Amino acid sequence: MSVVYLGLGSNIGDKEANITQALRLISKICEVKKKSHLYHTEPIGNTEQDWFLNCVVEIETDIDPKHLLSSFKSIERTLGRIKTTKNGPRTIDIDILFYGNRIVKTKNLVIPHPLLQERLFVLQPMMDLNPSFVHPVLKKPIQELYKNHPGNEKVLLYK
Repeated sequence: MSVVYLGLGSNIGDKEANITQALRLISKICEVKKKSHLYHTEPIGNTEQDWFLNCVVEIETDIDPKHLLSSFKSIERTLGRIKTTKNGPRTIDIDILFYGNRIVKTKNLVIPHPLLQERLFVLQPMMDLNPSFVHPVLKKPIQELYKNHPGNEKVLLYK
């Protein structure tokens, strides 16, 4: 079994319910071990949209990364995700952030997620779960990436 970290985000409809439903569906295919706090986060890139609700979850699975990605894309479609514009609004987004210490680079999948060190909405919830986890490519712990994060986007504890 591998420890995998997923980033979840929603900014359409009942964001909290979307994340709860996604977690329920994820738990049918793998074991959800831990969930970070929920964070209310401002959009990056395409800023003309509603703020997101984000979290990170730790799961355990023996499903290979390619099939795991396929399962998550199916969950996104089930929950009404429609791809529109890059960084656009979405009912749910499920990203594989880390798959243990594996490094995967294919046309459709890159693990670790290539931009996570630039995204406070990922680093903050990762700090809740495992601040000492070492990024397998950058060779730096999450707490160092968090401390040295260059941006100033707003990430607010939800509720």
